[in-house]
Amino acid sequence: MNISVFGLGYVGAVSLACLARDGHHVIGVDIDGTKLGLIRQGQSPIVETGMPELMAEVVRSGRVRVTDDAVAALRDTALSFLCVGTPSSPNGSQDLSALERLAAELGTAMRTKPGYHVFVLRSTVLPGTLEERILPLLERHSGKTRGVAFDVCFQPEFLREGSSIHDYDNPPFTVVGGDSARAIALVREAFTHLPAEFKVCSIRTAEMLKYCCNAFHALKITFANEVGRVCQALEIDSHEVMGLFSQDTRLNISTAYLKPGFAFGGSCLPKDLRALCHVASRRDVSVPVLSAISPSNDRHIAHAIDAVLATGHRAIGMIGLSFKAGTDDLRESPLVVMAERFIGKGLDLRVFDPEVNISRLIGANRRYIEESIPHIASLMGERCEDVIDASRVLVVALRSEAVVRALQERCRPDHVIVDLVRLPDRAQLRGAYRGVCW
Repeated sequence: MNISVFGLGYVGAVSLACLARDGHHVIGVDIDGTKLGLIRQGQSPIVETGMPELMAEVVRSGRVRVTDDAVAALRDTALSFLCVGTPSSPNGSQDLSALERLAAELGTAMRTKPGYHVFVLRSTVLPGTLEERILPLLERHSGKTRGVAFDVCFQPEFLREGSSIHDYDNPPFTVVGGDSARAIALVREAFTHLPAEFKVCSIRTAEMLKYCCNAFHALKITFANEVGRVCQALEIDSHEVMGLFSQDTRLNISTAYLKPGFAFGGSCLPKDLRALCHVASRRDVSVPVLSAISPSNDRHIAHAIDAVLATGHRAIGMIGLSFKAGTDDLRESPLVVMAERFIGKGLDLRVFDPEVNISRLIGANRRYIEESIPHIASLMGERCEDVIDASRVLVVALRSEAVVRALQERCRPDHVIVDLVRLPDRAQLRGAYRGVCW
């Protein structure tokens, strides 16, 4: 393929070298004459393991040339990767000035190019940037329309400095955001040899994915360091602890708990988190991330409560009360917190949970009911259908077949459904649907 790469910084230079190594003819474009001069001499413009040898090899092959002429680069290629920097502004926002100048320049270059072209943005940008900021510039300056003369895609990169060539060749997946089958097929052709699944999604999803990955990496590093500081204060080998922690690929290093949903609760997580933060405080160890988990969880409960209160309706039905489906454990259940808030607001509340039968509760659960929330018993209904019929707003925290069937059969058009569990077959539910965080 004939490919152009705009911006020869870290991502652009690695992409240019690897694409050329894989047999493509690549034109690198940059406004920095020093970078262009280095590449023409077969030298890498960045310091990176393996890049000096690879750049020398691909320049010798004749499959690489560089220029500052965007019009010529666009004319001679069918696919362009946009890799210019998007640095932080002093207030933390993104500085898109270089990317927007490039988009205007590329749009102008498209005016004189016959035929179809695909632009693939690889710069890290916030969701909505490509469609709301870059695409309008391309269309305005080219006088042409997306989907006819050109298409746009977003492809996040997952390259780590120091191992970028290895990461390029061994990605976790190849993700492309776009809605044009023609454009996606062209991008797929450039990466068809890579040993990873090719994933297609919306442009906004692909843009957000990059931020999700980087934020999680930052969170993991900080979590491990905070655990390390607590371990150090307690004279425990932190590497032994985290080494064993990482061997659990069922819950710890896995997809478990990584699906957006409702707040955590129960008899373990809240109390153990409090105890860990307390012992850190006693040893004068600052753990801002660990300390922020419970307040963030409380904010998520408040978010769901606000969604219910915003409806303005007073007849509220809660389907589910225990902290986890299939249990009768009400201790520190976020759903009990919601119920208490609704009662405090004077709302007409009804509750159904097939596992919470007040007369059968024993031990700690019974004591908790009797001492903390004795008034909940009078609000419990024995049939899901009765709670649905008597309510205008339904807070759904169970997704069993019986509950889903009752909702599909009994929901009315005037119902508001606040979904905490991502119900299946939502199109079959009558009423206004609202997910708690989707």
